[in-house]
Parts: sequence; C-alpha cells; structure tokens
Amino acid sequence: MKTTTRATAKTARPAYRCSECGWTTAKWVGRCGECQEWGSVSEAGAAATGPRTTAVQPTRGPARPIGEIDVDATRAVPTGVGELDRVLGGGLVPGAVVLLAGEPGVGKSTLLLSAASNVAAGSASAPARTVLYVTGEESAGQVRLRAERIGALAPRLLLAAETDLASVLGHIEATDADLLVVDSVQTIASTEVDGAPGGVSQVREVAGALIAAAKDRDLPVILVGHVTKDGTVAGPRTLEHLVDVVCQFEGDRHSRLRFVRATKNRYGPTDEVGCFDLSESGIVGLPDPSGLFLSHGAARTPGTCLTVTLDGRRPLALEIQSLVVPSPLANPRRTTSGIESSRLAMILAVMHRHAGARLGDHDVYVSTIGGARVSEPAADLAIAVATVSAKEDEALPQGTLAFGEVGLAGDIRPVTGLDRRLNEAARLGFTRAIVPARSGARPRRA
Repeated sequence: MKTTTRATAKTARPAYRCSECGWTTAKWVGRCGECQEWGSVSEAGAAATGPRTTAVQPTRGPARPIGEIDVDATRAVPTGVGELDRVLGGGLVPGAVVLLAGEPGVGKSTLLLSAASNVAAGSASAPARTVLYVTGEESAGQVRLRAERIGALAPRLLLAAETDLASVLGHIEATDADLLVVDSVQTIASTEVDGAPGGVSQVREVAGALIAAAKDRDLPVILVGHVTKDGTVAGPRTLEHLVDVVCQFEGDRHSRLRFVRATKNRYGPTDEVGCFDLSESGIVGLPDPSGLFLSHGAARTPGTCLTVTLDGRRPLALEIQSLVVPSPLANPRRTTSGIESSRLAMILAVMHRHAGARLGDHDVYVSTIGGARVSEPAADLAIAVATVSAKEDEALPQGTLAFGEVGLAGDIRPVTGLDRRLNEAARLGFTRAIVPARSGARPRRA
C-alpha cells in the first residue's frame, strides 16, 4: 500500500515591511497597520521559516541564584544634575541605555553636555569619570563653543565627531569610557546595512550594537532621539522597547521653562518630572519652579485666580488669567494659551446653564503665566472663578486659590492629591483655598 507524506516545512513567502515603524506583514498593503502611514510598505525579502539560532556555551558566566547577585556594582551614579537624576530614579545605572527625545532646539544637547561635564569633573560624593561624547549633527568645534558658553569644559570629557558605527565602537574600545553620549542615534549609520542614516534598518542596527556594548561593558549610554510631527520618538517602535529608559524633553521655544518626563523607566518611577530653566548661559535645574508661574505684582487683580496642579508627583502653583470683553461679532472669540480650548468651551457652557453666567455676547481670553500648560481637570474651578472675576470686575481676596473639577451637571468634583496641593499652597503663603465640598478637607489654623 502506497502512503503519501506531506512536507512539514512551509513555503517561504515574501515579507513586507513599513519603512517608518518597521511593521511587517505577509502581503502588500497600501497603508501600514501600525503607524497608519500611506505608501510606506515595501517588500523586504523572504520571511523566516523557522528558528536558526542554536544553543551555545554562555559567554558571560553561568546562571547563579538570584540572592548571590552583587547589586553594589549596579547602583545608580548621580549625573550632577539634580532634576535629571530625579527623573532617572537617582542617576545612571551601569549598563543602562537611556533614550532622550525632543523637538529640535529644545535644549537636549545643552542638557546632556552639562550632565557629561559634571560626571567627568566629579564631585565630593562621586569620583571623576571618563565620558565619551559622540556628536553626529555638529562638528567638534561647534560643541566646544557650546561647552565654553555653559562652562562644561572638563579634562576627562572626550569629544568625537563621528557618523560611522564602526568608528564609534572603536572609540568606546580605545577610551574605555565610563559614560557614552550619542547625539543623535539617527545620524549614526553602519556600512554593513543598506539604507540611509535614520532609516528603520539603520536605527535598529545602531541601537542594537550600542545596547550590546553597554550590556557587555556595564557602560551607561544616553542616546539622543528625534521626534516626529506628532511628538513621538522617530524610528522603529522596537527602539523604545530595547532601551531601558525613555525620556521626553518638552518645552515651548518661546519660553525658558523645560520639562523632562520619563515615559518608561526600568529603574525608577515614571511619574516624576524634572524642571529646567534654559538661558544663554546654559540650563539650570529648578527644584522649586512655582515662582515662574505666579505674577507676584498682580495680587487682588480682577480676572486672576491661583491654583495648584499635579504634574506627576510634583505640585505646581500657577496663575490663571482671564479677560472678558463685549464682542461685536456674531460668534464671540474663545482664545486660550496653555489651556485646551475644548475645556474652556465646556466650562463656559456649564457656567451658562447652571450658574447663569451670560457670556454669549462677550469675548473670553484665558491664559496661564510663564508658559505653563494645564492638562488636568483640577484647574476647572480656577478657570471658572477667574472668568467670573473678569466679568464682574471684582478681584478675589488676597491669598486665595481654587481647585476642583467642573462636571457637566454643574457639580464640583473632588480632586486627587488634595493634601499635597494644600501643603504646597501653605508653603507659598496662601491662607485660603476653595475646594470641592466632598473632598474631605478640614479648615486649618495657622
């Protein structure tokens, strides 16, 4: 009797990859299923039919009980920039790879050059270390000029202007650096991989090689990354999964205030925020940034109300200003700065329906002080109070602030972190707070 056997190996089918995010599919499509980009999917060769890697002898030592692992050598080393250490969870962990992304001109290079200089110079609690700063966007002379301007000249700070991955790896071997800064990962390319610098294949190869070097030598690495138009990290999505820490550097280029937020951190919390002041002489951390958001000379001014917002774990006191004027237009203006326009429209609708505030024939302008941005609903009550104060031309009592969420039914809802808000307000000298009735707050005596 004749038996028929079926082939177990599957026929290799062509694979298609998105050039923007690296998403792969078995058949061609006009639009990427991951990043939704049109025309970015192209053929990338045959798909793998099975695993090709076999087991080998471990190269970094045998497996050991977890209790015998030495953790003293993996303690975080401070960078000398307190606000950056706050976001990183205490400093740089040996072997950790940090990705710092931000818009062009926001101050990423200035911040990292200052941190690299502090590590190279050392301090009373940390010895001087060798730092290798690799720049692929600027020449060595341009970086030297910036270092002179911000006072970041340290003897053990080494500078190399390279765009070739093999040369960067050679500098790591030759200098035996204790910290590596690459500015930026999109400008480094490998001659062994096809594609232009910044492409998906190049970024993946460069990141993989640098991460392998970091883990093998216990070398902390900071990679500077570009962002796309919508503010996300440029390059393949796998880049964010490979690194240990992902930080976003934010700030309005018309303001001196800068924020660093950790969106991923394997060694610390992701709800910490670092505040910096960027000026011509460099970038300085702001342990107490509340003063930037307050107009001290505008006490008892109609149309102003103070509030306390929570940005991560940090409470920030800021001032909200409102201007209400009669409008000759059929559709009055609703203009905001630092506040979502849709949020203002909702608050005005609730005030019209439940509080009898007739603003249909008035222009309303609402803004924050110091370039701060309000994203949490706890500032709704302060916006409403400032608008009514501007409409009635009557100022609030001095030393008064307000926070609470305005609901569509006209109720004021409790907010989270009430104790931290009140403590920050008391520290700054405020004596009266307007809070929701069900928040559980109790009057405090001075």
